[in-house]
Amino acid sequence: MSDTVIKVENLGKLYKLGEISTGTLSHDLNRWWARVRGREDPFAKIGQVNDRTMEGTTDYVWALKNINFEVKQGEVLGIIGRNGAGKSTLLKILSKVTTPTEGKIKVKGRVASLLEVGTGFHPELTGKENIFLNGAILGMTRSEIRKKFDEIVEFAGVERYIDTPVKRYSSGMYVRLAFSVAAFLESEILIVDEVLAVGDSVFQRKCIDKMLDIVNQGRTIFFVSHNLSSIRLLCKRGILLQHGLLVKDDRINPLVETYTQEALETEVDIDLSAHKRNHPVGNLSFKRILFEEMPFTFNKPIRFSLVIENSETNGSIRNLDFGVAVKDVYDNRLIHISNRFINQHFDWDNKTVDRFSFSIENNLKAGFYSVDLFLRADDIIQDWITEKILIEIADGNPYGFNDTAQIQGIVLPKFSIKRDEETI
Repeated sequence: MSDTVIKVENLGKLYKLGEISTGTLSHDLNRWWARVRGREDPFAKIGQVNDRTMEGTTDYVWALKNINFEVKQGEVLGIIGRNGAGKSTLLKILSKVTTPTEGKIKVKGRVASLLEVGTGFHPELTGKENIFLNGAILGMTRSEIRKKFDEIVEFAGVERYIDTPVKRYSSGMYVRLAFSVAAFLESEILIVDEVLAVGDSVFQRKCIDKMLDIVNQGRTIFFVSHNLSSIRLLCKRGILLQHGLLVKDDRINPLVETYTQEALETEVDIDLSAHKRNHPVGNLSFKRILFEEMPFTFNKPIRFSLVIENSETNGSIRNLDFGVAVKDVYDNRLIHISNRFINQHFDWDNKTVDRFSFSIENNLKAGFYSVDLFLRADDIIQDWITEKILIEIADGNPYGFNDTAQIQGIVLPKFSIKRDEETI
């Protein structure tokens, strides 16, 4: 393997929908007997790729299929793809949380994983005890862990609660400590899933800086994130997964361009019920978003309506706070609005469903953008959607300049320049 630390060959993972294992003892025995004889999995023949946009004809679905790639020592590999593409399944196999249905993985070095809140921690143990437990799992001695202990606690910022059982930690504290443990304990390979989105922006920046430091130490990182800015900052190379298949392995910038072009789908009327939430949903939740047009016309307002549903029909809810952000494809926030910013007040009185209309001035350059939605009421977070809701802005040029390729900005404001009458 020379300087190759991970080699993945013909990797595949098959699941039966709604069942653990294959669902029956006879199926499991048939699968085991085929494996003993070196034969193909008898149920793999009827599986389908994991395309959520198509209605399946079988209960068996390939979460991953025919995955092949290598990773060198000291490399940061970005893994991108839409929800359900197979990213988390791949990381769980690399972390040995689950086993592949077919294919094999060769790993050289110890692996530390940060897959989801709570992974690798025992809720009844204190933060301190979990640090030593994780170090022991990685094969470190108590003296080795003790040398790293103060750095781990300081980085996580949980000194006051280090002797408290982690089941009492907030999700943010949990993630901060989990990342610190994974980053500071001496593993050769670090696997980080989307969980950093739980932390605040200051801690996320600390994590990015720490991962850059880890790379400089010659360690290897697998990084999954929907934040394409972080992906581009950390990674020089990435792989793109689509419906469980590896569709592209390339330098990170052309890979991100391919992903944004293929993944972006715009609709006028979107059901938000199945969209991934960034926070537990309160009584109020986003039901639908309806755009006035698509694509939007340059220099005309971005107009849309939000349909909100209330799971509790009795009683009033005070002080609704709508937060809406428009971001570019690299997750840079370009526009952020709220009714609070303009001292506009809304309450909710004994309704099951209500609808609110929005209008945002639009001077964005032609292209694709995403919309984040946030709703708070009575100082309680009701709903928060950061899974991409996509809009398109049609071509427009406020300047009358012929060579639009030379206009580099995202926002195209009208402007003027004049010569001063007085010379200095």
